[in-house]
Amino acid sequence: MKAWVLISGGHGPPELAWVVHRLGPAFAAEAAAAGLGCHELLRAHGPAAEMTWSLVYELEDMSEGEVIAALLRGWEGTAQWIGRSPLRPEHRRRNWFVKVTRLPVEAEATTGLREADLEESAIRSGGSGGQNVNKRSTAVRLRHKPSGLEVVARDERSQAQNRRIARERLAALLLAGAAAQRGAAERARWDEHNAIERGNARQVFRGPEFARVRA
Repeated sequence: MKAWVLISGGHGPPELAWVVHRLGPAFAAEAAAAGLGCHELLRAHGPAAEMTWSLVYELEDMSEGEVIAALLRGWEGTAQWIGRSPLRPEHRRRNWFVKVTRLPVEAEATTGLREADLEESAIRSGGSGGQNVNKRSTAVRLRHKPSGLEVVARDERSQAQNRRIARERLAALLLAGAAAQRGAAERARWDEHNAIERGNARQVFRGPEFARVRA
């Protein structure tokens, strides 16, 4: 079973891009420790080095999804970082919030892809050399013409399977983009209900070393 997870600072201040950049590896490390496959699908770079506006991860669970469900029970919702702004040390704010969201499953998302909007090309799969190199053009490059988004899938030996994976990954990117566009409205709601969000933070980190306080 697969799931897509978006970590986003929405349209908030640049400090949130600093938080997302550090929260992503913490999430990926916990997913790997739980035995999940964790693949980064999308990274929206922030305004400076070591800053990221949003990340999309693909989780893969060899079970029926119980491990993914257990992981997301501790993550989905709001994550909080407590500390002095690394960008504006004089800023009075000490609590910074980003959102962790599970995106719709691939079966639901890929149905929204229109064939007329897709441009597919076959490319040769890479390999480590010797007899294990797959010399046939089984990898798939898929481009979404309206947005210009492009993905490559070379995970499987079958072109049909790689085509399915490419469609799933492209759908994840489009969903993430739609979620980012809703960020401004979500940010307004977070600011409006700031006290509630503080009480409901699923993950809490503190200080420049980004030490976990609560999980």
